[in-house]
Amino acid sequence: MNEQQQHVENVRQSAEKIRAACGGLAPKIALILGSGLGGLAAKVESPVVLAYRDLPGFPILTVAGHAGQLIVGRLGGVPVIVLNGRKHFYETTDAYPLKTMIRAVKAAGVETLFLSNAAGSLRASIGVSELMLITDHINFLGLNPLTGPNDEAFGPRFFPVTDAWDPGLRAKIKAVAQREGVTLHQGVYVAFRGPSFETPAEIRMAQGWGADAVGMSSVPDCLIARHCGLKVAGVSCITNMGAGLSDEHLTHAHTLENAARGAAAFEKLVIAAVKELV
Repeated sequence: MNEQQQHVENVRQSAEKIRAACGGLAPKIALILGSGLGGLAAKVESPVVLAYRDLPGFPILTVAGHAGQLIVGRLGGVPVIVLNGRKHFYETTDAYPLKTMIRAVKAAGVETLFLSNAAGSLRASIGVSELMLITDHINFLGLNPLTGPNDEAFGPRFFPVTDAWDPGLRAKIKAVAQREGVTLHQGVYVAFRGPSFETPAEIRMAQGWGADAVGMSSVPDCLIARHCGLKVAGVSCITNMGAGLSDEHLTHAHTLENAARGAAAFEKLVIAAVKELV
């Protein structure tokens, strides 16, 4: 069995295990929780937990703030699948684990993927511990996770991403934020590969491109999801200002600390929003 065939089999087996874990539930939305935002997983009602290591082809996680668990249950009464953590492309060059994770939840019946991440702000108006709704993205990772053999069973070789971050879902999330009194900015997310933080010159470059927040994830997730027909929405939790825009000392611990400060607003928004997105 070659690598592509093994991937197809991993998706099939993992989707089977996820459907079994769902029991009588039929979740139509899955959420990927970014760095420092895993606390939302504890809000899932009547959770059934699967470790990523027990799902064939799923990523093995190594970064603090990413638990590596798939949780099935209800969030605010709505059936959901929560993916608590992701593997970043500063950890690997292998896209198959992320593709397996997203394609398996699609095969299990999910229709919408809600992405979240910790990000640095590129605008003075978007403050630390606030939230930003992603309207579009810039892929500066130096890779596309769909490079290589294409399997038409998952999606077409070439596909448009004009509406990568679904306008209809964005409108609903904005309305929920306004109703719930949650400050929600909106803007363009640019993904650098990392693992080093960006230089001040790179931040100025990204600002010149029209980016509003910077991070190291979510763009590959979005591309894989759109390729296989999932609708995508996403929110960044701002954990710092971009390099050179403040006197902060940038560390991963600092990222997790400030993500925790924004977690309450994030959780409030997501729990209210899932009811509108299914």
